[in-house]
Parts: sequence; structure tokens; C-alpha cells
Amino acid sequence: MITPDAVMLSYDEPLADKLHARLQRVLGIRAKRLHGVRGMRRAYRLAAELVDCELFFLADGDFVIATEFDITTVEPLADDVSMRVWRAINPLNGLIYGYGGLKLIRRSALRDLGHAVDVLAALPGRVEFTAEVAGTTRCNQSPFHAWKAGFRECAMLSRGSEYGMSDQGSADRIAAWQHCGQGEFAQYAVSGAHEGVAFAADFARRPREFDRLNDPDWLLARFTAVHGEQAVVG
Repeated sequence: MITPDAVMLSYDEPLADKLHARLQRVLGIRAKRLHGVRGMRRAYRLAAELVDCELFFLADGDFVIATEFDITTVEPLADDVSMRVWRAINPLNGLIYGYGGLKLIRRSALRDLGHAVDVLAALPGRVEFTAEVAGTTRCNQSPFHAWKAGFRECAMLSRGSEYGMSDQGSADRIAAWQHCGQGEFAQYAVSGAHEGVAFAADFARRPREFDRLNDPDWLLARFTAVHGEQAVVG
């Protein structure tokens, strides 16, 4: 058993306040909050400065932790592991994998973060993926958030997983995002998935353009250009 710290990293998620309170209640510890920081790499590095422990839980602003998650069963990371990822259920397509899942991460690893579009893929050391499901990713809190989830994930999977996922594994997940729309605002996630694949086909080998996947203003502008202002919040 370990006694880590916890941080929720949120930006503009409508349910973030409620999910932060839930995270604290289930973990049974105070979860710090970093909100609205522009630049994902900057936000992750700032999160490392909020905590007092080398190991800490990191949750996104759309993560719904399962009530049965038991912090007392969590083991420390091995010396060569920089991050452990618990799986999350995706309400848009039924997929259960690391996307949007809970993380246990080393503060020192975040301070030495390299460069990757999927930012945490640039941590030094090994990433450990567990079979355990820790909750649900509520990435469909609005039409824009659902679209953004499908767009970013499928663009990154189309270029090639930065976590070493097989090509077939990536293709299977893309297919699920594109064809298995379910739940609230599912049509926007499906549209985003198709648009993300097309974006990767055009810009996967142009790093400056591809890195726009981490620019919230650019993503919102692209969404509204196609789907209209009225679709931003539903």
C-alpha cells in the first residue's frame, strides 16, 4: 500500500467540479485541482509541482472514478516504471482501454517530460498498463467534447500509437470510434473520428501542423467551422 497525492487536471469540462468531488470521496484523500492551464505539457509539469509525494494519482477533468476503486490495494511503481494506467470505459463506443483512464505517475518523470503529441507518451522510463478498470471517461459532456475526443484519438491512432500499440490494435480502435456511436452526442464523436483520420492523412508527417491537436482554440475553431456555434454546448 502507498499513500500518494492526487491531482485532477481539468480545462473546460462541464462536469469537472462534480467529478473532482467524487474523486476525493472515493480515494479518501484530498485531490488537488489544476484548471484552465493552456498548453498540455505546461499543465502536466505544473501538476508535478502541486504535489508533495514522488508518486501521485492523475485524473482528467472528465474521469468518473468507480466507487469500488480501492486505494489501499495500490502497489508502488517499480523502479523502471514512470506511469501506471488503469483502463476506463468509453460511453461512446464501448471500448475499454487506457484512453481517459486513471494514472499513477512519478513527479520526477513529469519534470523530465520529452516531446510527443500524446504528451505522456514522452515520459522517461516504462509505462505500465493494467487490466483493471478504474472508472469511465465522460469525454462526451458536450457535442464539442465528444467531437474532440474522436478527432484527437483517431488522428493519433492513425499516425501510429506513441505507446507501442500494434497497427491492428490501432485499426480496431479507430473502427470502433468511427462505427459504434452510442450514448450522448455520439454522432459528434463519430464525425470527429472520421475527420481525425483525414487530418492524419494530410498532416501526420508535418509535426508543426499535427501538434495542433493540443491547441484548444484551434480545435474549437475547427469544430465550429464544420458543426456550427450552436453545437458547442448542445
